[in-house]
Amino acid sequence: MAKAPSFEDAIKTLESCVEQLEQDDLPIDEALKHFETGVKNVQKCQKALEGARLKIEKLTRDQEQQLTTEPLDL
Repeated sequence: MAKAPSFEDAIKTLESCVEQLEQDDLPIDEALKHFETGVKNVQKCQKALEGARLKIEKLTRDQEQQLTTEPLDL
């Protein structure tokens, strides 16, 4: 089974798609392929960022002034 691309790989692919789409002479079928690839990579990045956000914890001090962690309140 193929390994899922990393967040950084998805960003690089997305940037490449944008560069291709910015070309004036890009045929419409190629533009659509790059657009579809870009949308998929945006979704991968959003999913990765959401996963990271859910893992974030804030550091606090308890009553004994000991450092503890708790889930980030949104």
